[in-house]
Amino acid sequence: MLFPIFIFKDKSSDFGVIVPSLPGCYSAGKTLDEAIENSREAIELHLEGLVEDGQEIPEQGKIDDYKKYLKEGGIAALVEVDTSAFAGQSERVNVTFPKRLLARIDKASEKLGTTRSGLLQSAAKRYLSESGAPKDTKRPKKAARSVREPKTEYTRHK
Repeated sequence: MLFPIFIFKDKSSDFGVIVPSLPGCYSAGKTLDEAIENSREAIELHLEGLVEDGQEIPEQGKIDDYKKYLKEGGIAALVEVDTSAFAGQSERVNVTFPKRLLARIDKASEKLGTTRSGLLQSAAKRYLSESGAPKDTKRPKKAARSVREPKTEYTRHK
């Protein structure tokens, strides 16, 4: 899954990174490369905490969806993180689609840089969320091993 990140550098500090789609997820690095690599680790730790708390991994938007958080002089980037380890146990299913629909699904998943399964999972999660379907209540809630900040709104610095 691709996560949009924004990187900032003040004159007297290291490179700072925010992950706007994961409120409270921040990172830093002495170099730009280190900041990007550290952001991958921060995202993985944040996702681990979400899963331990019984929460879903949020859908990711495009950089344009978050550019209002970009500081002047900042850099936008995408960081790829393999989220399969956070998805829990998977189960293979056999489903049937009309050929034309399957071709459209494959074309869309390729354009979005995901797999057919990833696109269908995202679509199903979005549908369940928007339709008001009952949430999974059978999953036990675990205590988090790390502290994450509560959801905050990012402000644009001038």
